[in-house]
Amino acid sequence: QLQLVESGGGLVQPGGSLRLSCVASGSIVDAYAAIGWFRQAPGKEREGISCLNNVDGTTVYADSVKGRFTISEGNAKNTVYLQMNSLKAEDTGVYYCVPVSRTGLLLNQCITSTDSWGQGTQVTVSS
Repeated sequence: QLQLVESGGGLVQPGGSLRLSCVASGSIVDAYAAIGWFRQAPGKEREGISCLNNVDGTTVYADSVKGRFTISEGNAKNTVYLQMNSLKAEDTGVYYCVPVSRTGLLLNQCITSTDSWGQGTQVTVSS
């Protein structure tokens, strides 16, 4: 199991952009069939917001971020990014990078069974 470290969060005004990074201790493509970003907003449960199938490159996005967020892999294959544009106050939360279910992706769902969560990176959208 790889160690995944999230970074790139911060304070941004509504309408702004951030790019989150998830750096792994090895090749993400070799270790996981699929990987994704989860978000935990204040007072809410974690939700899968963006997932990537490493086998065929397909992606799944939560309706709340569709059209604004983009998940991608870095050239070095040990990094996954989440480009977040047109940020809203409701995007505030802690963002985590975890391996996800490829079967779930095939069903257009971003879900995970992992019990290993990193520290995440805090994103705060506020004026």
